[in-house]
Amino acid sequence: MLSVLRRLSVVLTRFMGVIIIAFSALALWQPWIFSWVAPHISAMLGIIMLGMGMTLHWQDFSHVLRHPRDLGLGLVVQFGCMPLLAFALCHVFALPPELAMGMILVGTAPGGTASNVLTFIARGDVAFSVAMTAAATLVSLLLTPPLTWLLGGVWVPVDMGGLFWSIVKIVLVPVLLGLLLHHFQRGLVDRLMPFLPLASALVITLVIAGIIAVNAQNILSAGPAIFAAVIAHNLLGLAVGWFAACRLRFAPSRRRALAIEIGTQNSGLATALALAHFTPAAAIAGALFSVWQNISGALLSNFWATRPVTSDSGEKDS
Repeated sequence: MLSVLRRLSVVLTRFMGVIIIAFSALALWQPWIFSWVAPHISAMLGIIMLGMGMTLHWQDFSHVLRHPRDLGLGLVVQFGCMPLLAFALCHVFALPPELAMGMILVGTAPGGTASNVLTFIARGDVAFSVAMTAAATLVSLLLTPPLTWLLGGVWVPVDMGGLFWSIVKIVLVPVLLGLLLHHFQRGLVDRLMPFLPLASALVITLVIAGIIAVNAQNILSAGPAIFAAVIAHNLLGLAVGWFAACRLRFAPSRRRALAIEIGTQNSGLATALALAHFTPAAAIAGALFSVWQNISGALLSNFWATRPVTSDSGEKDS
């Protein structure tokens, strides 16, 4: 039974993009199937964050922590690039206030945990990817509320304090609980570890389907501008991450990791914040981003999986 679940976990994680597309299409066609998810989105994201906390331990990242330059620069690119890209795209595509607010929330969110799986498939630096996701998640506690207030306040009023406490409940508390479980209940965590990717994949798929279900009519009537803005945001994030890593002379495998990390946002967190503090329409950008980033991420990571890491630039990893 355990071996079957492990194989199922590998298959579902590998084809997560296809599964998300299928569930999203079903949610658009028959919203009632997933409408029950919406009130539980914050709790479900907390489960994903708990799982991420359970996978973290300092030993895996000793090299990253001894050489923090790349991590610090990566965070600067993350919180400098994606929020400003979102802000610019809102103006380029002349998005209405509710949709613009959703774009800003996606841009100010930290990197998503899906980036770690995609980096593994792409033969990138997984330890660096996980360290970036964890650090960005914790830094978002301090940066996401003020950045959202600064950039999103152009369109609608932003409750910076409310955003802060939502992130504490959805992100900080579950991650710290996961770290404590890893430290004090190592045996239990080791037994659960093979199934965490499966649980995360199922939960995030339900979250995306639930968001699309409660916004089905809004999505169908939103027009092409929001779709174009979301796709551009993701692709520009991937490109900026890659070129920034090249200019900053990251090792080749770390360039792949940073590109995926910058382009893959925690859009689930963005949608939870949108539903908690703004209108349901503000969650549309996050829902669309969740679907699209898994498509583009799967295509890119599978492309890189077929290419030796040294072929990116002729350099070898140090």
